[in-house]
Amino acid sequence: MVLLEIIGGIVVLLVLIAIGAMYNGLVVKRNRVQDAWAQIDVQLKRRYDLIPNLIDSVKGYAKYERGVLTDVTKIRASLVTGSVQDKAAANNQLSQALKSIFAVAENYPDLKASQNFQQLQQELAATEDRIAFVRTSYNDYVLDYNNATQTVPNVWIASTFNFKKADFFQAPDEEKAVVKVDFSDLNSQAPQQPAAQSQQGGQQPSQNQPKAGKKAGGK
Repeated sequence: MVLLEIIGGIVVLLVLIAIGAMYNGLVVKRNRVQDAWAQIDVQLKRRYDLIPNLIDSVKGYAKYERGVLTDVTKIRASLVTGSVQDKAAANNQLSQALKSIFAVAENYPDLKASQNFQQLQQELAATEDRIAFVRTSYNDYVLDYNNATQTVPNVWIASTFNFKKADFFQAPDEEKAVVKVDFSDLNSQAPQQPAAQSQQGGQQPSQNQPKAGKKAGGK
């Protein structure tokens, strides 16, 4: 009888240890997801802070593009409120709106040449790159966490202790390049004319060679 009680106690102890190990494993995975999301949130807030400066630098030029600037202002507020999916959607919409702003800048040479505008463009591009980089890690952690909470035996622990499914931060890959507007190609067209002139200059001796041959034959 005593032996059975000892064996029973050992079994219960092992079960408790196993439950504790599974619980701790889920906590670690959830903390990784939350940490990765915190890094994304920091970049979203940085983008949130850069938008007003961009609007101030553009609105003086793009007087007929008020609709675009208004859309950016409305979308901006959604970057720091709502769920992961809400913020992901706002980030994608903002990228599209920024694309329109940078396209408008093509019509204003003074705006394109503005150092403040170029600096904001670079900072927004760098922020978007950081978001894309951290998003990859975040989604990997989400996948690992969700798999752990939805498979046996962890699923029983997850349902008991309310480990909820985490949301992915969905964003198309092309959004990474939306704010990367490079105007350097405007200067690359200038050197083509001297090259063409040098090429024509190089063809002139070949046109004179037959004439020189005729003079030699006449003599």
